[in-house]
Amino acid sequence: MPQPPASTPARHRVLVVDDEPRIVRALVINLRARDYEVDSAADGATALRTAAERHPDVVILDLGLPDMDGVDVIRELRRRSRVPVLVLSARHTSDEKVEALDAGADDYVTKPFGMDELLARLRAAVRRAEPVAAEEPVVVRTGEFTVDLAAKRVNRGGKDIRLTPTEWHLLEVLVRSPGRLVGQKQLLQEVWGPTYGTETNYLRVYMAQLRRKLEADPSHPRHFITEPGMGYRFEP
Repeated sequence: MPQPPASTPARHRVLVVDDEPRIVRALVINLRARDYEVDSAADGATALRTAAERHPDVVILDLGLPDMDGVDVIRELRRRSRVPVLVLSARHTSDEKVEALDAGADDYVTKPFGMDELLARLRAAVRRAEPVAAEEPVVVRTGEFTVDLAAKRVNRGGKDIRLTPTEWHLLEVLVRSPGRLVGQKQLLQEVWGPTYGTETNYLRVYMAQLRRKLEADPSHPRHFITEPGMGYRFEP
């Protein structure tokens, strides 16, 4: 009797949002060559509609769109889903990067960019969003919130708290090492990937977001402690 064909891993779908045809074409060619499924949009409205219809696994987004600012696109995407958003933009100042990250972006690549680096960051974003293989359920409880590592769920005051994939991954790394200092470089490389190590502003932005969502008094955190110049510590 013939054997059924072996199942193949599901292909990841990428939505490319950029109004520069040359960049879109280069990304589509490179992504499809690596077995991604690709949709594209040249403006924000089309991007939001396509994301709602096609459910991408990751979005590559230019901020300078003809109909709306890319940061507004990120905010609208965040209202609907936790899909990873990788910003690809010519805007390069620290304030502009922080604004995009604070709106919910998971990573930021400045134009002009290297295709290999962009693809590495894309793979890291996809990995962060994928559910981990279930081991034994692990639940971490504090006086303010509960973290269920197996279900990837955070509850505070009886309500589930929505976290972006990057916020969740940062939280997961910290709560798996209670009471232990986790260095800045280690956090950056575990959450964003091996090419990171000096982008400490990413950590400041995302730690501030976690504190706003989970701490009783974000300005005087009880659970997410900064060790200046060294890293961060989770205290249950």
